Amino acid sequence: MATAARLYENDTVADTLRTQFRRDVLAGLNQPQKAIPARWFYDHRGSELFEEITRLPEYYPTRTEVGILAERCLEIARAVGRGRVLVEFGAGSATKTPLLLDCIEPSAYVPIDISGDFLRESCAGLASAYPDLRVHPVEADFAQPVRLPADLAEQPHLGFFPGSTIGNMEPLAAVDLLRTMRATLGDESMLLIGMDRIKAQSVLTAAYDDALGVTAEFNLNLAHRINRELAGTIPVESLRHRSAWNEARARIEMHLEAVRDIAFEVAGRGFLMRNGETIHTENSHKYDRRSATMLLLAGGWEPRRTWKDADDRFMVILARAIGSEMTA
Repeated sequence: MATAARLYENDTVADTLRTQFRRDVLAGLNQPQKAIPARWFYDHRGSELFEEITRLPEYYPTRTEVGILAERCLEIARAVGRGRVLVEFGAGSATKTPLLLDCIEPSAYVPIDISGDFLRESCAGLASAYPDLRVHPVEADFAQPVRLPADLAEQPHLGFFPGSTIGNMEPLAAVDLLRTMRATLGDESMLLIGMDRIKAQSVLTAAYDDALGVTAEFNLNLAHRINRELAGTIPVESLRHRSAWNEARARIEMHLEAVRDIAFEVAGRGFLMRNGETIHTENSHKYDRRSATMLLLAGGWEPRRTWKDADDRFMVILARAIGSEMTA
């Protein structure tokens, strides 16, 4: 029988996240180069907009990764083994999850996401589709160690981190996150992670500045969220979405650029932006096999298998926790 159990039923997590959001926004707006961590894109509206992005013709990562998971399902199942607890970091709408659920037959599914309402909506559908699977949604910031359900803590885990979300982080922060995942999942754990590969600049720039403007709306929603939740007065109509490829750092950068001089308040504090000044909202780092391997090893994971698409656009890597005795 499916269990849609919720950890952290009280408001403690929500209060903590609101505090962190306020802290990160105020600190970021005080920097010479204003910057806000990309994880704060994902309120309920932001999560909806990102799901729209994944269906855009320019945005290749989602459909490419889905193709890899579907085509390599049997190979992944053999490498992972059956009966692990599947722990998905940043589950969102969990659109890729059924591919793994059907493939590896986990003993339970633990999706973790910062957007609690969106998470529970997604899990309700999964619980209905998989009535014999224990589903335990956890509303939490997975950048910190997460306490997994007690009855699942001692079982072997498979972490799932699709979508090349690891690319949103600076390398040092990405290493820290991988180490945090290692701590959350424990010994004898494995990690299945998606990473976007370096490719033609024209393909990359189109993916982050689509013709319909959904990515722009997604980016601007961060300013709307600040206004809604932090008593902000940002004149959103005076900001525009900007994305660009940074060759030196092998990443796409997204910014909110002021189109005129503006003054606004957030949580009672005043800020100024000059015409052309930006708020740096997201990085999306791209990897080749060597840089991906170095990143995973630094984070406590040893790559064991890598699967790519025919066009060499994306890769899915299976890694094991360094120090475990298992084989893959």
